[in-house]
Amino acid sequence: MQIDATGLGKRFQRDWIFRGLTRSFRPGSATAVLGPNGAGKSTLLNTFSGQLLPTEGKLTYALAGHALAVEDVPRHLAYAAPYLELLEELTLLELLRFHTQFKPLRTGVSIERLVDIMYLEKARQRLIREFSSGMKQRLKLGLALYAEAPLLLLDEPTTNLDASGVAWYQEHVQATRTGRTLLLSSNVPAEYAFCDEQLLVTDFQTTR
Repeated sequence: MQIDATGLGKRFQRDWIFRGLTRSFRPGSATAVLGPNGAGKSTLLNTFSGQLLPTEGKLTYALAGHALAVEDVPRHLAYAAPYLELLEELTLLELLRFHTQFKPLRTGVSIERLVDIMYLEKARQRLIREFSSGMKQRLKLGLALYAEAPLLLLDEPTTNLDASGVAWYQEHVQATRTGRTLLLSSNVPAEYAFCDEQLLVTDFQTTR
């Protein structure tokens, strides 16, 4: 997916989170959105996702060379973030069956295959609310990484993961990034070392 930001700005009440962002994001690119905690990285991702409307400027989207309306972006988007909730009253298999009705998996990846990829074979029938925080994060990442979606947004992807979970993330984000437009919010180098571009949120902050 091609994304073009022109003079993009977002303000809450009188405070500008970012302003004057003009940049293009191409299919196949991986961009690390960087900045200290509280700088507005998550706000920027949520604006790109269409969940938040910009205060000024504009965002345009194109898929396979055709313009895409902002209201249609969620159909083509996969998003993983620690603050996104899972349906905790469902078992793992129930959640996967429900989720994939709306967000199909990549060609060749079945629900059972995804369970194996996430190393959650023994948790098939467990309720999500019984999962550890690390298991929940691996599940969120698995759903996003292996969704059939050309736009991938990841916000602090290794939150709650131990060393083996971080290694799992690094392996699978690399395995699934080809051809996608990927934006990754982070201040942890191990999360974004593979990214070929960087965007520093503080470069677009102003007191005006």
